Amino acid sequence: MAEEKPHYHGHRKRLKGKYLRAGLGALEDYEALEILLMHSHARKDVKPEAKALLKRFGGLKEVLEADLHEIMQVEGVGSEAALLIRLVRDLAVRCLDQTARKKPHLGSTPELVRYCRAYFGGIKDEEFRVIFLDNHHHIIEVETLQQGTVNQAAVYPRKVLERALKHKASGIILVHNHPSGYIRPSPDDIRLTKTIAQTAGKLDIQVHDHLIIGGDTFYSFRERGDL
Repeated sequence: MAEEKPHYHGHRKRLKGKYLRAGLGALEDYEALEILLMHSHARKDVKPEAKALLKRFGGLKEVLEADLHEIMQVEGVGSEAALLIRLVRDLAVRCLDQTARKKPHLGSTPELVRYCRAYFGGIKDEEFRVIFLDNHHHIIEVETLQQGTVNQAAVYPRKVLERALKHKASGIILVHNHPSGYIRPSPDDIRLTKTIAQTAGKLDIQVHDHLIIGGDTFYSFRERGDL
């Protein structure tokens, strides 16, 4: 007699068919995670693991932004599935980065903000990044110049401007995150921005903006009239 196939085989086929017919919008979050987990667990029902991930981290976005080791701690998930989840998140960030780089006139565009929010998602410590622009506002390079503790990043204006001169940039956008989610600039943030803007101006380098990213929101110095 032919061996009876496990019950989840039919479920997998139906779930994949649903996605192929109607796209991601037709799937619940746990169903989307199921399809992803199927590729790392060929011989088991992965619905419990998908639901456990959402329960552990609170939502699909939080699952994708979670630390690799924290994902692996969820029972039944394992290292291969954790790697796959993290890869999906990193590919999304790369796509947003490439989209932002192709914009003909880059300021605090929605594409740039989406890229920055995706990049900083899940980062628990403060980071300070600089986006270097040419005279057509195209991105030359994006660099992390400082990685700090949970509540501060020591950034030196000279270092920012040295990198700008090395890249022959005519403009820069400053970006850093507030892991707490509170996006109002601190007095240090304001002083640093003014110092960099004033010094850069003497070198004919324009500071187009300083973005503070906090969770799902952001603060733009330019839009708030602080720059």
